[in-house]
Amino acid sequence: MKTTTKELCIQGLLVALVTISTMVFQIPVSATQGYIHLGDSMILLISVFFGAKYGMVAGGVGSAMADLLSGYGHWAPFTFIIKGIMGYLIGKIASFSEKNQKFFTPRNMTGSVLGILWMVFGYFVGGGILKSSFAVAAVSIPENLIQGFAGFVIFIVVGIAFHKAKIYKFVLTR
Repeated sequence: MKTTTKELCIQGLLVALVTISTMVFQIPVSATQGYIHLGDSMILLISVFFGAKYGMVAGGVGSAMADLLSGYGHWAPFTFIIKGIMGYLIGKIASFSEKNQKFFTPRNMTGSVLGILWMVFGYFVGGGILKSSFAVAAVSIPENLIQGFAGFVIFIVVGIAFHKAKIYKFVLTR
C-alpha cells in the first residue's frame, strides 16, 4: 500500500491536532497521576471521519507525544498502545463514508463508546503495571470514565457542527 504525499500531510496534521488538543487544556488528576484533556474528542472525531488508520496513528502518536512533552513520559508507551488501539477500534466500527454521510449512526456511537471503554480498561492495566497494584489502579477508573465521556460530549457537539458544515466533502479520505 502506497501512501501519498497528501495522506502523509493529513496524518501529520492530525497527529499535531491530537497532541495540541491534549496539551492545551489539562486538569491534573492526583488519583491517576495523569490529567483530563480534550485530546480524546479529537481521536473520536478523527477515527469516525477519517477511519481506522488515521485514528490509530493520530491517537497513538499524538497522545504519546503529548505525554512526553507534558512531563508524563512514564505513561507514553502505554498511551501509544492504548490510544492507538482506541483510534483503530473506533475507526473500524464507525460507518461514516461517502455513501453513508450520516454522523449519528449506531455504528459511530457504538464505536465511540467502545473506544472510550477500551481506553479506561487500558489505563487500568497500564496503571496496574506502573504501580504494581491493580487495586491502586482501580482508583483511576472513575476519572478515566469522566475524561472519556467528557471527550464524547465534545465529540458529539463538534461532530454535529462538522456534519452540518458538510466538512466530509473536504476531508473524507476513506
